[in-house]
Amino acid sequence: MSAPAAKVSKKELNSNHDGADETSVCSKVVRGRLLRSARLKLGWRGEKGRIRIRGFIFLEEKEQQEAIEHIDEVQNEIDRLNEQASEEILKVEQKYNKLRQPFFQKRSELIAKIPNFWVTTFVNHPQVSALLGEEDEEALHYLTRVEVTEFEDIKSGYRIDFYFDENPYFENKVLSKEFHLNESGDPSSKSTEIKWKSGKDLTKRSSQTQNKASRKRQHEEPESFFTWFTDHSDAGADELGEVIKDDIWPNPLQYYLVPDMDDEEGEGEEDDDDDEEEEGLEDIDEEGDEDEGEEDEDDDEGEEGEEDEGEDD
Repeated sequence: MSAPAAKVSKKELNSNHDGADETSVCSKVVRGRLLRSARLKLGWRGEKGRIRIRGFIFLEEKEQQEAIEHIDEVQNEIDRLNEQASEEILKVEQKYNKLRQPFFQKRSELIAKIPNFWVTTFVNHPQVSALLGEEDEEALHYLTRVEVTEFEDIKSGYRIDFYFDENPYFENKVLSKEFHLNESGDPSSKSTEIKWKSGKDLTKRSSQTQNKASRKRQHEEPESFFTWFTDHSDAGADELGEVIKDDIWPNPLQYYLVPDMDDEEGEGEEDDDDDEEEEGLEDIDEEGDEDEGEEDEDDDEGEEGEEDEGEDD
């Protein structure tokens, strides 16, 4: 016979039920806290930059993509302002280019009164002088005027004109080189054909000299300055043209007035020679004083000896 079932009071049943509910609530709270902690500590980066946490996917990539799109919008505004600024600057530059022209003309007239102004300016310029051979310098002694003209639309290019007196090298009175930038942005250049006199083509002479010279000589002797007029290989990076337009033309006087280094070295050597001569004279004077001192001592000793002899007598 089985034991009688234990009687459970209604109060106990209610007490057990309430305990189960409390346990359930506690479990939910704990799970929630664990989940939040997991999101912070146990997350790992899955494919496409998404964060996966026990099945939960947070689209971090979406926020980054939105930020990138906003940055791109702001950058477009900056670029638009830069383009607007370039247009305004171009208008201002065109205005002042016109205002400068009378002063450039007056300056050219004054420069014409100074012999060898332009060859001296080129020789004194560190970059241009590196391109000049001895015969180039001789030919440039006949250069009387240089002019740089920027086209009305400055962005489209410029021209450099070289005016020469009658000379033994070529027939041209003016040599020019132009630089153009077409609508598509491609640079190009063209120049005057130099009409060399018989046996005076410096570009060919430079080539022949380089072929016959040693490697050391080739390094020291540059190609002729005048090969620049026939070189159109890279109009967009024409260093000589840019130097003349942007550095020399705005203020050639600063290079004309550069002191001649040879003269400075000569003056320095003369000063050194003078110093050495003065030092030599000082040494001679000192030696002379020492000799005089020794002679005085010898005279004193001689007088003393004569006195001693007199006493003995």
